[in-house]
Amino acid sequence: MTSGAHEGDWLTVFRRYVVAIALGNLAWEFAQLPLYTIWHDGTPGEIVFAAVHCTSGDLLIAITALLGALIVAGDRRWPHARFRTVAAIAVGGGLSYTVFSEWLNTEIRGTWAYTAWMPTLPLIGSGLAPLAQWMLIPPLALWWAGRGLAVGR
Repeated sequence: MTSGAHEGDWLTVFRRYVVAIALGNLAWEFAQLPLYTIWHDGTPGEIVFAAVHCTSGDLLIAITALLGALIVAGDRRWPHARFRTVAAIAVGGGLSYTVFSEWLNTEIRGTWAYTAWMPTLPLIGSGLAPLAQWMLIPPLALWWAGRGLAVGR
């Protein structure tokens, strides 16, 4: 590839990723709400606010994780080089933060609570639904963001 032939592709991938992350997480946040006590105890306004607020946090986590991964393992040729490496680090970073945040906010701060229907990790109590969210949505968003481009390993 000649220098500059695809220099705008990183921005295309980044924009697509942000859109996919926002839409995917918004849908997921609404879908998993019955696993949180706010679904049963909150007003409709509080429930909508919680889903939008959490989606905003998800978006911030996802963007930060991707930027961090690009700083650590990126290449000036990204997404045509090291795409999978950057993606793996970004997903791992988002997943790690989510485990920590769920534990901190449910077990320590009491900011939110799960219903009995939320499966949790042993010992730390983080919910499995948010973990599944971070294991599915970011990889799918990255796959979608890179579609049609010759992304690299």
